[in-house]
Amino acid sequence: MAMGRFLVLALALVLLFGYGVEGSASDHRYSKGDHVPLYANKVGPFHNPSETYRYFDLPFCPPDKVTEKREDLGEVLNGDRMVGARYKLHFQEDKNSELLCRKKLTKENLGKFREAVKKDYYFQMYYDDLPIWGFIGKTDKENNADPILLYKHLHFEILYNNDRVIEITVRTDPNFTVDITEDKEIEVEFTYSVKWVETQTPFERRMDKYSKSSSLPQHLEIHWFSIINSCVTVLLLTGFLATILMRVLKNDFIKYSHDEESTDDQEETGWKYIHGDVFRYPPYKSLFCAVLGSGTQLFTLAIFIFMLALVGVFYPYNRGALYTALVVIYALTSGIAGYTAASFYRQLEGSNWVRNLLLTGCLFCGPLFLTFCFLNTVAIAYNATAALPFGTIVVILLIWTLVTSPLLVLGGIAGKNSKAEFQAPCRTTKYPREIPPLPWYRGTIPQMAMAGFLPFSAIYIELYYIFASVWGHKIYTIYSILFIVFIILIIVTAFITIALTYFQLAVEDHEWWWRSVLCGGSTGVFIFGYCLYYYFARSDMNGFMQTSFFFGYMTCICYGFFLMLGTVGFRASLLFVRHIYRSIKCE
Repeated sequence: MAMGRFLVLALALVLLFGYGVEGSASDHRYSKGDHVPLYANKVGPFHNPSETYRYFDLPFCPPDKVTEKREDLGEVLNGDRMVGARYKLHFQEDKNSELLCRKKLTKENLGKFREAVKKDYYFQMYYDDLPIWGFIGKTDKENNADPILLYKHLHFEILYNNDRVIEITVRTDPNFTVDITEDKEIEVEFTYSVKWVETQTPFERRMDKYSKSSSLPQHLEIHWFSIINSCVTVLLLTGFLATILMRVLKNDFIKYSHDEESTDDQEETGWKYIHGDVFRYPPYKSLFCAVLGSGTQLFTLAIFIFMLALVGVFYPYNRGALYTALVVIYALTSGIAGYTAASFYRQLEGSNWVRNLLLTGCLFCGPLFLTFCFLNTVAIAYNATAALPFGTIVVILLIWTLVTSPLLVLGGIAGKNSKAEFQAPCRTTKYPREIPPLPWYRGTIPQMAMAGFLPFSAIYIELYYIFASVWGHKIYTIYSILFIVFIILIIVTAFITIALTYFQLAVEDHEWWWRSVLCGGSTGVFIFGYCLYYYFARSDMNGFMQTSFFFGYMTCICYGFFLMLGTVGFRASLLFVRHIYRSIKCE
């Protein structure tokens, strides 16, 4: 019941933040000649999506009075800084070569524009909450002798249906350019034109244009190939594991039952031999439980985000909805982390539960906060829009102080007072057995490499599209396929960790607790390896700021995957180990 209320609250909060951008129907109805808001958002190098600047950091024609649009938390986190633009695009009013302004470009102005054109700067605006983009100029990078041209005319084509704006595109006219190669002052007339065209497309489908690119037949074929590839991997893996493990375990059970009926002098071998050590609590219990708590919270966060995506909250260019959802749901799920960590810590007979809670609260948030501080400092140094205003930082700190921390403590108290006990089918001996010498491939690193490869192979095709969306200008909307891939990832991680845990126990290595976490989470290391490949081989990102943002935040995301999948691996292994030791007589 409590979980149901929590889900309703989370959905309500995110829907409130998420749908605030689209507005109600009355907000988007206009009569002929009505003013329709056009906001200039940001400019930046096309290949560096994190490196964006305020629109009027470049010497464009500013309005007589600069009015900033009020933005919600997610929009600010997304780097949006919208201000009213000088363009007058009144509803159903065509314009032809309308003068925007006459501007004398000084040497300093020309230097800014030249640098921007050389770096392929684009601009982004919003008209009636519809995004539009364009480049500010052109040059031939290969031939330095070619002139650097600045566009001075924009043509807006707007589609409307009765009293509503349906679509807008902007084009730059190559015939209206000014040469800014030389460093001498010039006077430029900036102009624009507007063409209104009627369409039958309903208002409810005006966002479909932005999601079509990811749903094109050739892209869908690749996505379905990814799904089939992943499903075949899962079927082969589960079939192989089920066959091998069932046959091996069946032989083990028969062997051990015969051993029990025969004389007791016979020496035990295999996984039964270590029944007195297999449930010995792991070292660093507090850290171990903190990993489980944080991993469970991140897994819950992922499930809620997928639920919101599948019901359509994250439609294209719902500015900041995803960031708002992540902040709100992470804050609300901190109680799950506290409860999971504290209750398991109590089962492992831990005593310092306060330290355990502090460790749980800081295990993921700590590295994320330090990364944010560094990257925010870099963004401030660059004067980029990625630098969060002081007010936004205060809001996030208040959420952490007033929501995250209290829920973490409440969950910890509930977990500490829970009556659950650790269910071990076998008694643990007083002294641990010595682990026999093992070959090199039985070590932690080779086992992690084997454990991470299969789950990564099930998701790597989909990773490219996600990276191209997050670190590029592609749009990703096929959340149903992504959810299927996520489920496959969880299943493969669980099965491969179970298999490696069995093989570890079969060679009488009873230290499986931490190993199962490391093997389960090793997919996060593979994803980080893919980050290196994507940055250097598949993208054109460059510069210190973009590099810092890419590797800073991707390191945190891969670390989050490590915690989440490590938790999945341990939980699956624990169920398996309990099952096999319940099936034999342990003394």
